[in-house]
Amino acid sequence: MSEHDRGGVDPEVARADHALDIPPRPPGNEMTALLLAESLAKGFGTGEARVEIFRNVSLAVGPGDFTAITGPSGCGKSTLLHLFAGLDAPDAGTVQVDGTDWSALTPEGRAAVRGQTIGFVFQFHHLLPELTAEENVALPLFLAGIEEEAGRTTARETLERVGLIEKASALPRTLSGGERQRVAIARAVVRRPRLLLCDEPTGSLDAAHSASVFDLLAEVARERAGAALIVTHDLEWARRCATIKTLTGEGLTGL
Repeated sequence: MSEHDRGGVDPEVARADHALDIPPRPPGNEMTALLLAESLAKGFGTGEARVEIFRNVSLAVGPGDFTAITGPSGCGKSTLLHLFAGLDAPDAGTVQVDGTDWSALTPEGRAAVRGQTIGFVFQFHHLLPELTAEENVALPLFLAGIEEEAGRTTARETLERVGLIEKASALPRTLSGGERQRVAIARAVVRRPRLLLCDEPTGSLDAAHSASVFDLLAEVARERAGAALIVTHDLEWARRCATIKTLTGEGLTGL
């Protein structure tokens, strides 16, 4: 979980030579917040060893929103993102995704909602090393029961839209850091999620790759997902989002 890829600058630096031709996001209920968090609290440990991470965190993310949550390392940004994605449960408060409360679902139900509604971009991409770029992108489709030929076709189309069709058969170890993160973005959007959650998506990249990947992420989020929420400690990138929130122990505040 802690690999670091800071390879040399790719001549194409994580962008295609042509504009992304990405289909619009699927229709949804425009009156329903894609993400609605209310009065969240989270801590770890028990008794005197317990550490409270944050409390009173509330946030609404609607269709078309591009939101950044920033704050210093260790303030709980990744923990909060896991609560939003239903990967962990809060000590207090509720999280709804597209109108569905995580607490009302079984583990199987949460997995189904995540697969249908959420695309997750991790800081270190977490590609499976034994799979090609095409297979990594197609994996969410295979897990959803899509037959292999159709899944591979969709994966190749998505790789083409992020400018990496020529790398479809490449293994992750042969790709640059920027290329790996572009594959991770393709994997995150291949099922047409309505909500894109990104955990320090440029944190493992050098400056040149970071700028290009962020631009690509913004474009994909706008054109293929309903909304995006990016967790980052880098204010330079946060300021490029439409909305900025800062996480503190007492909740989220606007900049």
